[in-house]
Amino acid sequence: MKVGIPKGLMYCRYHPFLVTFFSELGARIIVSEDTNKNIFDTGIKTCVDDACLPVKVFHGHVDSIKDKCDVLVIPRIMQLQKNEYICPKFCGLPEMVLNSLDDLPAAITEPIYATSWKNLYSWAKTAGKFLGKSNNQIKRAFISALNEQKKHKTGIADTGYEINIALTGHPYNIYDSFLNMNLVKKINSLGMGIMTAEFTEEGILYQEAENLYKRPFWTFVRENYGFALNGAKGKKTDGIIYVSSFNCGTDSVIIELIKNSLPDFPFLILKLDEHTGEAGINTRLEAFRDMLERRLFSDSHISTLG
Repeated sequence: MKVGIPKGLMYCRYHPFLVTFFSELGARIIVSEDTNKNIFDTGIKTCVDDACLPVKVFHGHVDSIKDKCDVLVIPRIMQLQKNEYICPKFCGLPEMVLNSLDDLPAAITEPIYATSWKNLYSWAKTAGKFLGKSNNQIKRAFISALNEQKKHKTGIADTGYEINIALTGHPYNIYDSFLNMNLVKKINSLGMGIMTAEFTEEGILYQEAENLYKRPFWTFVRENYGFALNGAKGKKTDGIIYVSSFNCGTDSVIIELIKNSLPDFPFLILKLDEHTGEAGINTRLEAFRDMLERRLFSDSHISTLG
């Protein structure tokens, strides 16, 4: 059986689990290509207008493999941590895809609650039974998938740069180089190093978020807020770049929280949608770099004089 897995949204973080699980069950895995112009354009054309760009692009990934597989995996990620939820559009992602694209194969759309071994295994059992596998086969595949996921490391931690940036935002905005127009390479080419949230301990992210008047309801709010605040402390980074999707509800909350907590810290917001131009991104990055250079030189000059 051919199982199709779209290379969009949280695939960048959790693909070892999904690919290993279905491979261990004997399936042939069909993964879409990296985001390209055809996938990008198709997603925009087929998805509803009010969705954010990453969700639109996910539709393009599905469309690119729908005729090559027997079963599609459309992850309905609900929870990754207790008492927190993912973006609302993740909860309704399968319905969006199934009602926007024609001639789709059967789809695995069971909700994913990854808050415990037991809860995640519940999803695995449903997915495995969909493929006609036994309980023993499913359990072995599940354990192998968990082990592969534990080995998987993501994130960027540059060294050797005079200027260092905390690059934050939803992971699929940071690691999809077509979507963000090779942002990581652009930042490095301007002489700025990058640090991402994966190199900050989970406990620190929770600790920073505890200073808010209310516990964050969305996982991405806690992660990105906690990372930005921690990065600004002790001069670990010289500035923050937030990669945001236009029309993203959780981003609108995160950005305001960071701005309110760090009113005097260099903070650049890059919003992406289907109309974003590369020239505009380049200009804003160059201006941000120049501003940081002036700020750092000024601080160093004052320190020397003192």
